[in-house]
Amino acid sequence: MRALIVDDSAVMRKVIERALRQAGLELTEVLQASNGEEGLQMLRDNQGASAPLALILSDINMPVMDGLQFLETKRQENLAQGVPVVMITTEGNESFVLRAIAAGAQGYICKPFTAEQVKVRVLPLLRAA
Repeated sequence: MRALIVDDSAVMRKVIERALRQAGLELTEVLQASNGEEGLQMLRDNQGASAPLALILSDINMPVMDGLQFLETKRQENLAQGVPVVMITTEGNESFVLRAIAAGAQGYICKPFTAEQVKVRVLPLLRAA
């Protein structure tokens, strides 16, 4: 399974990857981007890849392009259609969560999180995809 992790912190990207593996996901490749703009470019570059992405996880608060702008642009450009997107955030603010869901996110995880929380939020989305 291939996944894309978009977060401005390299440490957090590694934490997310580790949590996915601990949740039992067999990741064959993890693409990483440090902001929404880089994430979009990776999605553009991946169109037509022989092994499509199965999952996208994105932080909300990032420089250059935040996670909500990333989601909105991803939808406008019809990139990675059908790939579940989970937002990772410190924002418990309901308006952020509602905006993320309106922009196409299927779920969210609040920082700090455990591998069990990742498993509970992510596995049902992968089964449904």
